[in-house]
Amino acid sequence: QVQLVESGGGLVQPGGSLRLSCAASGSNFDIKSMGWYRQAPGKQRDLVAVNTSGGSTNYADSVKGRFTISRDNDKKTVSLQMNNLKPEDTAVYYCYALVRFRLSRLQYQYWGQGTQVTVSS
Repeated sequence: QVQLVESGGGLVQPGGSLRLSCAASGSNFDIKSMGWYRQAPGKQRDLVAVNTSGGSTNYADSVKGRFTISRDNDKKTVSLQMNNLKPEDTAVYYCYALVRFRLSRLQYQYWGQGTQVTVSS
């Protein structure tokens, strides 16, 4: 089993910054991709940013130029630096990881418990 533990989030004024972090724990696995999704009330869960094992990074158009994802493969962590936050960024943010277990070679998706980000004056 793999666990994703998130930290960060909270209440910030428009134009402010927050940093989210996520750490994966478990044994005998490699992370294929890792990133962040978000879900606003009444809406579906959408991609925010994801980093693949090949080093490529994808961002939602709405966050390009404001959010930066960074990943540490050795520590199995991923962070999301969010700058110039807007009220429409308000959502529950979920850490995501696609992992492959070394023995079985099977791949599974895992999700964190979610952390609330509220952007409001």
